[in-house]
Amino acid sequence: MKRAVSISIGSSKRNKSVQVQLLGETVLIERIGTDGDMERAAQLYRELDGKVDAFGVGGADLGVMVDRKWYPLYTVQSMVRFVEKTPIVDGAGLKNTLEYRLAPFINERLGEYVRERKAFITLGVDRWGMACSFADHGYECIFGDMMFALGLPIPIRKTSTLKILAAVLMPIVGRLPFEWLYPTGEKQEERLPKWEKYYLWATVIAGDCHYVKRHMPERLDGKVIATNTTTSSDVELFRRAGVKYLVTSTPVIEGRSFGTNMIEAALIAASGKGRKLTLEELSELIDQIGLQPHLQELN
Repeated sequence: MKRAVSISIGSSKRNKSVQVQLLGETVLIERIGTDGDMERAAQLYRELDGKVDAFGVGGADLGVMVDRKWYPLYTVQSMVRFVEKTPIVDGAGLKNTLEYRLAPFINERLGEYVRERKAFITLGVDRWGMACSFADHGYECIFGDMMFALGLPIPIRKTSTLKILAAVLMPIVGRLPFEWLYPTGEKQEERLPKWEKYYLWATVIAGDCHYVKRHMPERLDGKVIATNTTTSSDVELFRRAGVKYLVTSTPVIEGRSFGTNMIEAALIAASGKGRKLTLEELSELIDQIGLQPHLQELN
């Protein structure tokens, strides 16, 4: 049996372990949360290095890939300093392959429902494939990068602007403490409603699940949410808020949509290559397995 482990600085309440069949292999996929403790995560990586087939980095990114240009997040890089043998990924590969298929999937499955194609993407720089998916497939877009990352009420409307923003800001932002940019540990359970007019403007609200939840208003009646890493409690939160459809970029396994880092690590483990997979290899595997987003009707 192959084993892929996602070590996350997110809440341990979201831990999960299941077996899946991929490429003819049985893969045990495990998610271990450290409740915001990066040093504990670093020690877990050290203990398991060479003993598992692939690592995922959960609750954080090693960096962001914008149009194939890589911008490291230096404070997160230190968390994986002990990893020498096991291939390690943060999900950037699937964010730039599988998530590019989100908008066509929604258009095909919900075409009549999303005739007014307006998408609010919480953070486009972090999910470049998702951002380009909506921008390239007929959606008027608002990207909330300045709002969610820096707290500034400045909407961005073009992916070309996102590229410029990344080139200018990421060399600086990449050196900030990660917890300034993204909720970790118990902070992931906090909700601070904000930017309501953009949530209500959109037909589709897309992005990292923690970002979507963190500032969402109490009511999102009739909205479509496109995200991943959803637990049953997340689904129930969206249902109570009146969300009509939930689309996850990764498949739902035993009631749980795992993060891109976990699924990418599982694909590496199943492939037996013992290294990171290229974007081209990931695209081929996605087609081979028939991996596609998952649609749930909530209301």
